[in-house]
Amino acid sequence: MAYLGLFFAGMFLCNALPHLLKGLQGEAFYTPWATPRGAGKSSALENVLWGCANLLVATFLIDRIFLKNVPHGMAALAAGFVFIAVVCSLIFSKRNAA
Repeated sequence: MAYLGLFFAGMFLCNALPHLLKGLQGEAFYTPWATPRGAGKSSALENVLWGCANLLVATFLIDRIFLKNVPHGMAALAAGFVFIAVVCSLIFSKRNAA
């Protein structure tokens, strides 16, 4: 169960990056609550807040699980990070090509 938690922590950590970067640059970017849902862009402030929320969840999961000294936990964390990075790259490359 700890590995699954770390996998999700990696996903949240990866998802925080584009939202924080776009928000800090003052640019709009896709968020789950934008209009139209899943295809619209949200303001820079909304992206910063969403990125921070993702970062807080990742930090919480990492803190709770790593305190238990999970062997090979970084591999699970990295797998979650890479998984969501690949999924996002495929989704957004199709969306940006249109």
